[in-house]
Amino acid sequence: MHEPMKMKKTAILLVLLCATLQVGSSLIDGLLPNGNFEQGPKPSQMKHTIVINPHAIPHWELSGYVEYIKSGQMQGDMLLPVPQGDFAVRLGEDASLKTKVVNVTKGTFYALSFVFARTCAQEERLNVSVTPSKEPKDWGMLPLQTMYSSDGWDTYSWGFFAEANVIEIVLHNPAREKDPACGPLIDFVALKALKTPHRPKGNMLKNGNFEEGPYIFPNTNWGILIPPNIEDDHCPLPGWIIESLKAVKYVDAEHFTVPEGKRAVELVAGRESALAQQVITKAGKIYDLIFTVGDANNSCEGSMLIEAFAGKVALQVRYMSKGKGGFKRAKLRFTAISRRTGVRFLSTNYHMKSDNSGSLCGPVIDDVRLVSVRNPRIP
Repeated sequence: MHEPMKMKKTAILLVLLCATLQVGSSLIDGLLPNGNFEQGPKPSQMKHTIVINPHAIPHWELSGYVEYIKSGQMQGDMLLPVPQGDFAVRLGEDASLKTKVVNVTKGTFYALSFVFARTCAQEERLNVSVTPSKEPKDWGMLPLQTMYSSDGWDTYSWGFFAEANVIEIVLHNPAREKDPACGPLIDFVALKALKTPHRPKGNMLKNGNFEEGPYIFPNTNWGILIPPNIEDDHCPLPGWIIESLKAVKYVDAEHFTVPEGKRAVELVAGRESALAQQVITKAGKIYDLIFTVGDANNSCEGSMLIEAFAGKVALQVRYMSKGKGGFKRAKLRFTAISRRTGVRFLSTNYHMKSDNSGSLCGPVIDDVRLVSVRNPRIP
């Protein structure tokens, strides 16, 4: 065989190998096998809506009171919401969904994303866990009583550290109610490998533009909730901590106005929704904390007030929102007093959308930078 022909065949093989590797890696960054539950049980494996065979839904193992819900199905006078597609799963009393994922990478940080809807008036909760785990608490109890979107469902994310190449993910409803059918409705379960955040050139903060974060499902226009650290020890927004009682919302440029890049964070729960990061500084040195404040073009109107903190120094930034997108830049100059400085953002006011949906909303934070000031101007 001529040398040029060998080189050509080698190039083709390399292209095919690269394509194969890309397909293999993409399996993790997206929907899990049958993660939308469109493959369902056979009629013989059900009693009305209740699934009676623990292996009836392909790729999932069920326990407890599990229902297979079809789009348009009613519960009394209430329509049970199915976000997309034709089917979803409802976890009733002490019910759980478990799936095995075989192609994760040990030692890698992952974000789990799933869509849920409430179906009863009770304060519903969902226990999320991953095994194996070396940590005493590699699980999270997510409260589902607060709905942040006007569509009837939300997307939650949850971060974890993979301790093996094969893991099991469990979604469990621990509630025991008078009605055993009461519980959250689950749809769309996905996984994304997250990169270890590094401080880019010209910014002392990690992931200051929020481009690295959990998987956002295509064609979902309600963003994704990132729970506070009291519910998730591993924040799925690398570099940051949700230092509050309520979640923040991760939004994308495909469905919201984002000041810079493709991702940003919306502070949707007033002072209960805070975003924080610790950074190494030098005592006595002057720094500038620079950031963008705006609105997500989601009918969130009114006078917004962001509080930015750098250690003990604070700055209030007012932004008048018309709910149609827009932003402004702000800067907080401070002198560090220790070798570590906490950077923190919160919304002073509580906001609701002007579309009469009663949905919580708030200001958007993006493009956060921390830089040292070499030659500060002295007024």
